[in-house]
Amino acid sequence: MTRLSTTFAAPHPALVAFITAGDGDTAANLDALVAGGADVIELGMPFTDPMADGPAIQAANIRSLGEGTTTADVLAIATAFRERHPDVPLVLMGYANPMIRRGPEWLADALAEAGVDGVICVDLAPEEDEDLGPALRAKGIAPIRLSTPTTDAARLPQVLDGSAGFLYYVSVAGITGKQSAALADIEANVARIKSHTDLPVAVGFGVREPEQAAAIARVADGVVVGSALVELVEKHASQAPEHLRELTERLAKAVHSARKATA
Repeated sequence: MTRLSTTFAAPHPALVAFITAGDGDTAANLDALVAGGADVIELGMPFTDPMADGPAIQAANIRSLGEGTTTADVLAIATAFRERHPDVPLVLMGYANPMIRRGPEWLADALAEAGVDGVICVDLAPEEDEDLGPALRAKGIAPIRLSTPTTDAARLPQVLDGSAGFLYYVSVAGITGKQSAALADIEANVARIKSHTDLPVAVGFGVREPEQAAAIARVADGVVVGSALVELVEKHASQAPEHLRELTERLAKAVHSARKATA
């Protein structure tokens, strides 16, 4: 069993929490997410052109890069996180350019050494799996793929082939931020995906409030929250950890108890 598979085998849905590496006091912010009850951490790798991200995460990327954050810094953050939290799954999320510029084997070796459990490479299509997937799988790191509302029955098998850890269902056709999909659409699409795979399905994009997270958790295996947390980092700066912990606690309580409503 891996950290990811153990987490998703729990009797409740998982809360997946995202922040950008190098934006504020990342170590303290990550610790606050764990203290608040996040089950999986997504650590954003800053990039100059985060095409799938909305204004909040775009701004976090700019702040991080403005502070001079490098790939070495991201790896150091991941390594230190793993030392502090040996059992919490850590997923690196970002874009192909900074991930593969030194070669996929180099990245896979570095991530394995840092204790990273999975990678979401937003702009690497399934057809380009050879650019990163084999190197990750050889090191026991899960290549986590994305599915969207426009991923049809013909396309879905390609998305699932070689995917591991969990499938990230992007609930809206657009960028991260405040827009959100109708619950009925999410439920239908999650059910369709799960008819094709045993992988857990985590739903993200536009999830901000505990009530919304609870509703999604009733039909999915996990709920991903990013922009709402990143906005707290921007708003509260050095005081962000206490605010991150408070919101994460409310989100985790909502997500973890969601299935009880339908039991």
